[in-house]
Amino acid sequence: MRVLIADDHRDTVDFISRGLVQAGHTTTGVGNGQDALFQATEESYDVIVLDRMLPGLDGLSVLKMLRAGGINVPVLLLTAMGKIAERVEGLENGADDYLVKPFAFSELYARLNVLVRRPAAVEVDFCLRVGDIELDVHRRTVRRAGRRIDLQPREVLMLEQLMRNVDRVLTKTMLLEQVWDFNFDPRTNIVETHISRLRAKLNEGFEKDPIVTVRGAGYTIKTA
Repeated sequence: MRVLIADDHRDTVDFISRGLVQAGHTTTGVGNGQDALFQATEESYDVIVLDRMLPGLDGLSVLKMLRAGGINVPVLLLTAMGKIAERVEGLENGADDYLVKPFAFSELYARLNVLVRRPAAVEVDFCLRVGDIELDVHRRTVRRAGRRIDLQPREVLMLEQLMRNVDRVLTKTMLLEQVWDFNFDPRTNIVETHISRLRAKLNEGFEKDPIVTVRGAGYTIKTA
């Protein structure tokens, strides 16, 4: 296998690389986030060992950019940050595995072998499509007629709820619970504000507004 190793400690890179080369594999080592991102996007690797605390561009940011760019090569996050919340954050942002320093090479090697043996990216359809709008649930990206639409996280969540309930009216209360996971004062205009922003971004350059306001009831998104 061909392995990209990104760690700002040269000793760690050399340690991992030496063990992998002895096992018959090919490695490339880098010491910062920019070089890791460049190598991962310009070259083909079977697996990436990515330190979370890289200088310049941290490992989590590198990981997010790779996934946003459609690069699904398996990534093992290697870090001294071992708290459960930190591990969960890494996995939720696209990491395939997580190993806390200090580590034994035998465990690292076993984990890399497991990642490489997995079926290629388990091709699950993470995309929601309504008309000409497409939302990639995994990468949190939105396109309309093939054009990228930049939305804030809450706007993506709101659009996701509408797309998962196509042609069904979602009330203001339902959106508050599903998008904010909190019982706001029902008199708040936070839903209206976010719907307005979502519409402005989604409809820029397009004639048709797919989001319909159902007076006195809520909002829905139409297929046609």
